[in-house]
Amino acid sequence: MALDQKQVGQALNSIAYGQAMMAAVRDYAKEMEAQEHATTSYGGTDVNVDELLDDPELERLHRDRLAAMKQEAERRATLERQGHGTYTEISEGEFLEVVTKTENVVCHFYHKEFERCKIVDKHMAMLAKKYMEARFIKISAPDAPFFTVKLGIKVLPAVVMFKNGVSVDRVVGFEQLGGRDDFSTADLEARLKAADVVSSNRRAAAAAGDDESDGGEDDRVVQNGIRRG
Repeated sequence: MALDQKQVGQALNSIAYGQAMMAAVRDYAKEMEAQEHATTSYGGTDVNVDELLDDPELERLHRDRLAAMKQEAERRATLERQGHGTYTEISEGEFLEVVTKTENVVCHFYHKEFERCKIVDKHMAMLAKKYMEARFIKISAPDAPFFTVKLGIKVLPAVVMFKNGVSVDRVVGFEQLGGRDDFSTADLEARLKAADVVSSNRRAAAAAGDDESDGGEDDRVVQNGIRRG
């Protein structure tokens, strides 16, 4: 007989609880062993996991872990409601609000008839799922003439990276990605990390000096316009 929705939910909650409890047990066991190493010259004291289940400290660790899991789930849910985690198309009328109200934005200016723009779409969709902290969007350059001109975009595809409403870097065409149609997602990912719009283990320096020549003055004009908007 098939389980109804409530039974399935209860079963999943039980599984999640059990997994969190065992993870807390393992963490506590490691903590106890670390303390033993700190007070003796040699480790080697066995820790019986079964005996730890009734320890109040384990219950605290378990509560902390569940709270952290809940907080992370709520954070992701909030970001998803704001469009994070997916690669979405916006209109010119939506552009200003998205860029100014989101800390990190990666925007692909595209033309629907350009094959290379479709290649960029594939990589952007993959990265959008990987980096929740940034919004990945696309906008039709012919349908957004104001921002296309203000940003000095003359070659498509163009991927422009924004941080707090300011254009901080861009990738124009494929020359900066090896000049090949089969560039890897990692090539574009590296540029996003260098611009600090997605997470990285280090804050990279400027990605490439030639970016400054891709319309520096026009970038400054639109940055001021975005800030005033």
